[in-house]
Amino acid sequence: MQFHVMTLFPDMMRTILSESIIGRGEKKGCIKINYYNFRDYSGNKHRTVDDTPYGGGRGMLLTAPPLYNCHTAVINGIRDREVRDKSISSINSRTVYMSPKGRLLTQKTAERLAEYSDLIVICGHYEGVDERIIEEIVDEEISIGDYVLTGGELPCAILVDCVARLVDGVLSDPECHKDESFSSGLLEYPQYTRPYDFMGRKVPDILLTGHHANIEKWRREQSLSITEKNRPDLINKNNNTTEMV
Repeated sequence: MQFHVMTLFPDMMRTILSESIIGRGEKKGCIKINYYNFRDYSGNKHRTVDDTPYGGGRGMLLTAPPLYNCHTAVINGIRDREVRDKSISSINSRTVYMSPKGRLLTQKTAERLAEYSDLIVICGHYEGVDERIIEEIVDEEISIGDYVLTGGELPCAILVDCVARLVDGVLSDPECHKDESFSSGLLEYPQYTRPYDFMGRKVPDILLTGHHANIEKWRREQSLSITEKNRPDLINKNNNTTEMV
């Protein structure tokens, strides 16, 4: 899977995403992350990409031409790759704009996006982007929460991390996804490792029995309890805790 990050700060994004599990996944060839600075597509010598909004208001908006030109270059590169690499059966891309106006990112969204061969992510800045860009090239808007940040770079990094770890080979074992928070519709159960006794707090005895059925039952009960306490909306939302969130 390939990611295409459109941003004013490619070095910032490269620094974040080249580390840890995602960085190792790219080194192994499981994913590839491409970075594009849309100042390079401004078409003017000053590399200007923003302007004042029509109708007045505070701040600046990202103008449409640089974003459109950058996106066109990304799409053309994807098409060229399809022509060059005959082993690729099909290429399907999705363009996402990180925005507080978008639908909230969920694990189900990440699983859906992981099915694409190419994910293009636009990082907004200033007061946002010209609406015509959203109408012309964006397939969906995604938010990471009900708050506003200074730019779309951190939300983009979260989205890429969330999706990339679902790609085969990025995590050491596909089973790592199975019982995670939200994957089953519930928050994850508590987990413990050595030492057995830490500050007077001991590992629950059930985990030492080796009785897998009883351990699974205990974990299920713990997941239900934690979800009811911290995120009752997940249970109410589904009306069936076995469904995906």
